[in-house]
Amino acid sequence: MTTTKVKPKEVLGDDLPILKWQINRIMNNCSYQVDTKNEWVQWVTTDVNRTSLKSITQAQAKKIMLAQTGATPVSEPLENWALFDKKNSKHRRVLALCHQAQWTITNEKYGEVADLETLNSWLHSNLCPVKKPLLKMDNNTELPKIIKALEGVVKSRYK
Repeated sequence: MTTTKVKPKEVLGDDLPILKWQINRIMNNCSYQVDTKNEWVQWVTTDVNRTSLKSITQAQAKKIMLAQTGATPVSEPLENWALFDKKNSKHRRVLALCHQAQWTITNEKYGEVADLETLNSWLHSNLCPVKKPLLKMDNNTELPKIIKALEGVVKSRYK
């Protein structure tokens, strides 16, 4: 992560403390109601004991401001469900199907590899028949459903 100097004493960075202008904007959006501000801080920190804006980060302040204005915030990263066991033949089949579906990225060491971010997004989507991580799927009932669905993705790719 890089930090950027904006004003003589102002440094930007998601993990850095909230800036004065962010405090002012949040308070203005709350119509200067302290109880409302407290609820926003508790919401963004998921800590009912925290109420001070000075205790949050710039990223958390951005999240509050986006929610207050009705703007669509960037979604939280998804838990990685695409982790796999390279010794499991069905997991290897899933990766092969990712290649066939052209869900690949270039890796300096290994060349073209399955794009696990795309696979992860697909596993979280409504298109996936089983809603759980690959490593937690049953080898005999759930993984075959995933393989069948991915075969359908490949088939539709080459129509």
